[in-house]
Amino acid sequence: MKSATRSAGSPFLNTGEAYIINPTGGLAKRTFDITAALVALIVFSPLLLLIMVLVKFSDGGSTFYGHRRIGHNGRYFHCLKFRTMTPNGDEVLRRHIESDPQAAEEWRTTRKLRNDPRVTVVGSVLRKLSLDELPQLINILKGDMSVVGPRPVVDEELGLYDHQAVFYLQTRPGLTGLWQISGRNDVSYENRIAFDTHYVQNWSFVQDILIIAKTVPAVCLSRGSY
Repeated sequence: MKSATRSAGSPFLNTGEAYIINPTGGLAKRTFDITAALVALIVFSPLLLLIMVLVKFSDGGSTFYGHRRIGHNGRYFHCLKFRTMTPNGDEVLRRHIESDPQAAEEWRTTRKLRNDPRVTVVGSVLRKLSLDELPQLINILKGDMSVVGPRPVVDEELGLYDHQAVFYLQTRPGLTGLWQISGRNDVSYENRIAFDTHYVQNWSFVQDILIIAKTVPAVCLSRGSY
């Protein structure tokens, strides 16, 4: 179903009238998302509290970090994570890539750094096990994200999708997805885009369940996470 509405400030929607497309999976996917997120929050609540304490007392900074990302139909939302970086991370990154051409090229092509100087000691462990992403269960309940889908991107990243950006915008970003179970940061950005496009074009509830099942060993083995 489509209905016309004004854009919400995203450069990926028209400034005039834009068509709102119901997200991939519809009501069935949304019902599963809410149920799974609620159960996960209850089950993992002791772990969440422990991580909150560790992050807070590691350097006295904030526990959570919310970064503006692009969601369904190009609407912005704050993607929640446990903070894994130093409070002055942007400045640390700027100085690092200015002084290291190899790191600058790695950042330009992958938007990631294998040896990121911004990451704290506690943060490195959380990232290795993908525990820093658990607060996104709240994003799922709010309707910003889904359990399975493309990882949420920023404006600059979506520009790399070119004409395939339309597929990313058709669905809610996911807590896990094909990228996570296929090597994550060891996969090129071109392949990541291909995974996202394939997922949307071939979505099925069975596929979502298989991705969730494969996420567990991928996380435990820390494949491509850094």
